[in-house]
Amino acid sequence: MRPIQMVDTKQQYLAIKEEVDAAIQEVLDSTAYINGKAVQDFALQLSEYLNVRNVIPCANGTDALQIAMMALGLKPGDEVITPSFTYIATTEVVALLGLKPVFVEVDPGTFCMDPASLRAAITPRTRAIVPVHLYGHAAPMQEIMQIAAEHGLYVIEDNAQAIGCNYSFQDGSTKKTGTIGHVGTTSFYPSKNLGAYGDGGAILTNDDELALKLRMTANHGQRKKYYHEIVGCNSRLDSVQAAVLSVKLKRLDEYNAARRQVAAAYDTAFAGNNRIITPKVAPYCDHVYHQYTLVLEGVDRDGLGQYLTENKIPFMVYYPVPGHRQPVFDSFGLPPYDLKTTDWLTERVISLPVHTEMDNEQLSFITGRVLNFING
Repeated sequence: MRPIQMVDTKQQYLAIKEEVDAAIQEVLDSTAYINGKAVQDFALQLSEYLNVRNVIPCANGTDALQIAMMALGLKPGDEVITPSFTYIATTEVVALLGLKPVFVEVDPGTFCMDPASLRAAITPRTRAIVPVHLYGHAAPMQEIMQIAAEHGLYVIEDNAQAIGCNYSFQDGSTKKTGTIGHVGTTSFYPSKNLGAYGDGGAILTNDDELALKLRMTANHGQRKKYYHEIVGCNSRLDSVQAAVLSVKLKRLDEYNAARRQVAAAYDTAFAGNNRIITPKVAPYCDHVYHQYTLVLEGVDRDGLGQYLTENKIPFMVYYPVPGHRQPVFDSFGLPPYDLKTTDWLTERVISLPVHTEMDNEQLSFITGRVLNFING
């Protein structure tokens, strides 16, 4: 059996090595390393795949969130609502810009923003909502967009973990996650479903006027070189990464399908075990399983983790400390939070390996060891 990896980027590369190597060589031959043809081509390809008018590549997913908030004109003291149960980047940029993070609950089955908690958190100072499509499952965007419209709020989708996920509306129409809100953001970190061989990100919008401001913000606040109209930053996707991403974008649906097959195997193996809660999939989306995350009931998670390590099975806990309990926000004067579902999840979640190169032997070994520990 091949060694088990949390994400096997090497095996994935070997399967497309010839095409990737040729794409990288083309960039090297062109010497157009910054904003070259490869970047422009990738932006167009991603725009067509997502059916979104504007794709603005940038350096990473965290920058994408920051640029979105800057371009929307959010000011210090404005409140931005995010789930507490997410990676720190989502709220880190809120703090960095002097905005006020407001944390809300998630649904215990989908791990995504709870609309009732969102509605209760809105105040006269609320300016934006950042739903997170966590682990590859879509947040309930139709309801979130309705709430935002009622209160005149911006919606910034954090789509770092769910690129390629389809969202179905009640009228039967579908959109890709990241293209539903006023602006969407994504990450091309190597472990992502569409991962580069370095860092990278992108900002998505159907609003052409906003797109212009996003491009300016990501490029020193200029639309014409050396003429700086607004305060911006310097955040660029380099041509080598864009070339790699173009090769992999053609296979994204295939990659996501492979992840669903892995998840289905896990679901089948753990079905009926009352100490394991497998991921829920809401009827409005097709999960793309950036992570496969279990909720354990009455199980020693640390003990299971030690047992998996002894058996050379990687795992992760995403995330052990929620945003509302992170010390970085102590100085923000936030009120005490009572987020029971979030706290409950942080004590129980554990993520198992899921990637495009997993085989049945590896899956059987992983599930067998998990069940062996849990069933005693």
